[in-house]
Amino acid sequence: MLNIYKAKPKASLLGKTITFSIDSNDYEVHGISQHEKKIVFVSAALPGERVQAKVTEDKAAFIKASTVKVLQASPLRITPPCEYARACGGCQLQHLGVTSQRELKQQGIDKLICHQTGLTVLPWQPMLIADDSGYRRRARISIWYDKKQRQFSVGFRQHADKHIVAVNHCMVLSPKLAPVFNVLNAVLPQLQDPMAVTHAEVLQAGDTAYVILRHIKPISAHDQTLFVDAWPEAVWLGEAEPGKFCYWHNTVTPQYQLSEQALTLQFSPNDFIQVNAVLNQQMVSQALSWLDVNSNDVILDLYAGIGNFTLALAQRAKTVRALEGVAEMVQQLETNAKVNGLSNVEAYQADLHLAWPKTSWNKPDYNKVLLDPARAGAAGAIEQIVRLKPAQILYVSCNAATFARDAKMLLQNGYTLAKVCGVDMFTHTSHLELMALFSRS
Repeated sequence: MLNIYKAKPKASLLGKTITFSIDSNDYEVHGISQHEKKIVFVSAALPGERVQAKVTEDKAAFIKASTVKVLQASPLRITPPCEYARACGGCQLQHLGVTSQRELKQQGIDKLICHQTGLTVLPWQPMLIADDSGYRRRARISIWYDKKQRQFSVGFRQHADKHIVAVNHCMVLSPKLAPVFNVLNAVLPQLQDPMAVTHAEVLQAGDTAYVILRHIKPISAHDQTLFVDAWPEAVWLGEAEPGKFCYWHNTVTPQYQLSEQALTLQFSPNDFIQVNAVLNQQMVSQALSWLDVNSNDVILDLYAGIGNFTLALAQRAKTVRALEGVAEMVQQLETNAKVNGLSNVEAYQADLHLAWPKTSWNKPDYNKVLLDPARAGAAGAIEQIVRLKPAQILYVSCNAATFARDAKMLLQNGYTLAKVCGVDMFTHTSHLELMALFSRS
């Protein structure tokens, strides 16, 4: 009988605490190290540091770990300004000053894009920035009822963990939304069924606060009144099923303004809007400037949502055709165009990742294209955009990795990267958005 030798698989490092020396950082400002010929990504670790970190993933090609103790600190490391920072999963970079956060995020993204595209120098423009506190106009708040302790936890989930960090304030949440924690902590224990509410979402629309309570059991009129009376200035809604809302008192449609363009955009509570109103305005204004929009332009706006960029483009362009995958948002975009008196907007529903149909909007008469896809990027759409051969393409990205992939495709099809800038939409997090202008060679 032939015996074939098989090497024993190496024991997993999962859960073990190991000391790592950090050499550099990636585009999400994770520290990078090496261990047994594997690359290691260590959260909350900075270049030049030695840390003890607990292994959270052990894969064939890489390891992920989370810092538990800093043995040798970087000069860049600071004491987090928020008391919950070490436990709360919302802000990953509070161990860095704001300027250092922005520098390391951009440096990491620069390396990523250059590596993926083969470019050696990127045409960086000044980063779009705003206040580093009180900037979030939307947040999801976790609610958990412990049946044994008969206590509620109201707050945010720990990093890479289902457990909830109970908080009574959040430094990045808009001051208009700040009362929500005290109100929830006061009212939830009074409910007839304490397990009925599973989470809350707060959003600020103009000067109005909205609170949407997701509930898995009916909320009685008595319990609804408890919430409304505790914070009557807010608009309260129940959400028994995803996307199905019931206003508990005032039926006020959410809306926000783009003040520089004198535009008002209405939206449903489950529609996507940018969480940072100040930076959203800067992005819209910069898009108009970079594309140099004029009355001769025929513009294609992809992943258009409720018309955040569309309406501003339409104020200056000849025609804007806007494509969006969600039917309800297409309808909202059409409504917003009418409310703002814009008759040169055409809105269509389309799955942009599939083969584009032969239809009125799919024709090569566009000289400019703007796209603002979700984190998955524009795979499938990019190939079809280049067939239209627009002179300029403005790409707004919320994921540097998928942007790098799509940018490579544009460069391979005769476009040059003319401008790129970071947008620090979520200060204190590892997230950096991008705006990039491509011109046809």
